[in-house]
Amino acid sequence: MRLHHFILACASIATASAFASPQAPVPGADYLVLATPQPAQAAPGKVEVIEFFMYHCPACNAFEPGLARWVKENAATVSFRRIHLPHTPDNDPEAHLFLTLEALKKEEALHAQVMHTWHVERKRLASDRDNLDWALKNGLDKAAFEGAYQSFGVQTKLKNLPRLAAAYQVDSTPTLIVGGRYLTNPSMVAGANPGLPRQGVEQATLQVVQALVAKAKLAK
Repeated sequence: MRLHHFILACASIATASAFASPQAPVPGADYLVLATPQPAQAAPGKVEVIEFFMYHCPACNAFEPGLARWVKENAATVSFRRIHLPHTPDNDPEAHLFLTLEALKKEEALHAQVMHTWHVERKRLASDRDNLDWALKNGLDKAAFEGAYQSFGVQTKLKNLPRLAAAYQVDSTPTLIVGGRYLTNPSMVAGANPGLPRQGVEQATLQVVQALVAKAKLAK
């Protein structure tokens, strides 16, 4: 997991943290406004929420149970999707597996199993061979998996991930983007609310996201 803590935002956090609150998040402290808003993919009446994550990231794994509950509770108003932040700039195996499962429409069904492999079984999926072995072990058809893995569409998306992350100003995980406009993550929320106990940071982050969803709906 990359731990760049948004150095430019830290100066704002120092002055704004006394007034920050997860229920009433402060720009520059609890969240950032993207310099260039990005197109959002959401059904009418819904707000898009994106989680940038990495399979190997311990913080993403810890954040996952609370995030999954929040997404389920807010399914009527939120369109949720994930983007895998590339760990290495070229042909990152983790991101490659994610994009392949997405192409096969298996990402949502198998997301928990990939995380379990990394964080419970403690097996690294660090190569193309590891990914294929994992796919076969988890019941995926070899020809379909390899076809998607090597497809032009998946290869193109893989090459574009660094540019996509830069457009969203993301350099750490987990990070959440709301409505293509607002960025927050547990590190920012913890820094802006120093009195929070460690175990409360994830919940506070989701409170910030909830407030940003409401803000994004008003901005439409």
